[in-house]
Amino acid sequence: MERFKGAALRHYYFIPFLFLIGCATFYQKNIVFQNQFATGQIEDANKTLDKNKKIAKGNNKLLYNLQKGVVLQMLGDYEASNEYFEKAYFFTEDYRKNYSLEALSLITNPNVKPYVGEDHELVLIHYYKALNYLRMNQLDEALVECRRINIKLNELNDKYGEKKNRYDVDPFAHNLMGIVFEASGEINDAFIAYRNAYEAYKAKLEDFGVPVPKQLKQDLMRSAYLNGFTNELKQYEKEFNLTFNYNPIENGELVFFWHNGLGPVKSEWTVNFFVVKGAGGVVYFENKELGMSFPFPMPRNEDGSSQLGDLKIVRIAFPKYEERVPYFYSANIEANGTKFQLEKGEDISAIAFTTLEDRMLREFANTLLRFALKQAGELALRGENEGLGALLSIVNAATEKADTRNWQTLPHDIFYARVPLKKGDNKIELTAISNSKDKSKHEFNFEGQPNKTVFHIFSSLESAPPASQY
Repeated sequence: MERFKGAALRHYYFIPFLFLIGCATFYQKNIVFQNQFATGQIEDANKTLDKNKKIAKGNNKLLYNLQKGVVLQMLGDYEASNEYFEKAYFFTEDYRKNYSLEALSLITNPNVKPYVGEDHELVLIHYYKALNYLRMNQLDEALVECRRINIKLNELNDKYGEKKNRYDVDPFAHNLMGIVFEASGEINDAFIAYRNAYEAYKAKLEDFGVPVPKQLKQDLMRSAYLNGFTNELKQYEKEFNLTFNYNPIENGELVFFWHNGLGPVKSEWTVNFFVVKGAGGVVYFENKELGMSFPFPMPRNEDGSSQLGDLKIVRIAFPKYEERVPYFYSANIEANGTKFQLEKGEDISAIAFTTLEDRMLREFANTLLRFALKQAGELALRGENEGLGALLSIVNAATEKADTRNWQTLPHDIFYARVPLKKGDNKIELTAISNSKDKSKHEFNFEGQPNKTVFHIFSSLESAPPASQY
């Protein structure tokens, strides 16, 4: 540890030339793209990404590929979209820590490292790939991606020991898997997936606030009926307080995914800590209002005192999410004289907030260690040269910055509906409704064919901007 600290302190002589950076967030640095995307100028947003291809080779490589994947999906180029999502997937799988950058991040800030994604972002790569495969009618490939969602969640939580994420299961992933299994004619596997989804929605209601969709209840009962699981069907009828009536779908159906609004963006918040001297050179970072107290052993002066002994209060930056509230809160589909309510299957915004909170609880100590090392370096340099110490103090203030990078083209929520089709052409009308009762209508046409499930994705991007980003 002492060897590492010595090397870290020597790097401070070069920091003024390398890290005097602005305080703009990742959102603000990419405001042209953000505005184009949020206002539905998707072709222009794609061109803006193409003009900034150098990003694809830098520390934001993952985010470039994720944004490119979403934009191409919205433009209908599903194959090319999956190529970028595949690049993002391989980056996250192949990434190995650069320990020089890890050390450097401890004496500057996390932005010097490549962005490797929040846990929910790594999971949602597979959701987007599955959607692309469904649009290309490649059901087996879509199922592979659904399974990868659960595999990735297990991998992530296995490495956290006792400090696991609350996002340890994705109800909508199981739900989607059931839908795809049923579309493939694998009704037994569909029942298992629907049952897993039902249990997951119940388990995660408190964490993410999404109740069991009524459509899922119908799907679970229907798949039990088709499998001949009489006891299970009776159990669910009683549990749901519903009577199941089987209505065969003769001319295929539509599964409609509505991506509503935009997910949150990161900004930063600061916490003031009092530095309290302890015994044996240990100092404590304390914030009584937040109930926080973190001990750190620090280098000691010749008289045995801690190098942070004369520091009373410090300010440390942490990332936080800011919600972008969707303009629309509900939507329905009218098809062949019947209305179908779109139901919320996933609240991505809630998952993002929860995942970041869980990560911060695990990594709070690392952030404090980063600040402690910066302050120790400053005090050590002041002992050698007061002028350089003062300059380093300015650099420390300039580089005390949270990592505000995140996948900012995700939707706020995912809604879905299943719609039976008639044979031949079907005119479908989507009506999105705002809190002020404004309505936005969109028309689509789908062809109904026996034993054929059609999948479609539509995005309503209208959302309030993040307040602090302007």
